[in-house]
Amino acid sequence: MEKPGFVYIMANRRNGTLYIGATSDLPKRIWEHRNDLIDGFTKRYGCHLLVWYEACGGIEQARQRELQMKEWKRAWKIREIEGLNPEWEDLFDRLDPM
Repeated sequence: MEKPGFVYIMANRRNGTLYIGATSDLPKRIWEHRNDLIDGFTKRYGCHLLVWYEACGGIEQARQRELQMKEWKRAWKIREIEGLNPEWEDLFDRLDPM
């Protein structure tokens, strides 16, 4: 049985810088971003808030969705976030623990 995949959006603040990623272990990956354990975009721009995520059938589906969403206009990404999380709350504490 394939492990589930997730696509997610991190932000540094409401309507701020956005980062889209994909993973098979969402709580672990978000914890890594929040603690600056991953060098790169999220560390550089302080994207520590999990503002949106979606479960996919597997990691390959999540990667395809990630690539698709990275091509979207910013307004579409914001509409997606606000459809799930209108207050831009950090959703990390709502995830099942690692």
